[in-house]
Amino acid sequence: MSEDLSLEEIQKEWHGTYKAYAIGFIFSLLLTLCSFFLVIKKALSGPLLVYSIVSLALIQAIVQLLFFLHVREGAKPRWELLIFYFMIMILLIIVVGSLWIMKDLNDRMMTDMVMTK
Repeated sequence: MSEDLSLEEIQKEWHGTYKAYAIGFIFSLLLTLCSFFLVIKKALSGPLLVYSIVSLALIQAIVQLLFFLHVREGAKPRWELLIFYFMIMILLIIVVGSLWIMKDLNDRMMTDMVMTK
């Protein structure tokens, strides 16, 4: 190591500023309030409401990754990013696999039922 960094310099390198945390907090709060009011005011209904809430949740996840977890910063070692991608892959396997199993079980259990009106 060519230069010795003080503790404050290391913290500045690895942590965000108060301004970045405040911006991330405000964005997260606004996205949460938007989804809350979509449900409370019944502005949307049915699948459109679900798609809106899911998209707002994905946007909020991206905001939190950028402002709080500092995923975009390139000074960190690459292995942390690989671990993050591995975590996303495992979560997708769990979610998609669970939905697949539930759909398959629903198809198997509901085949004998006759839909009558």
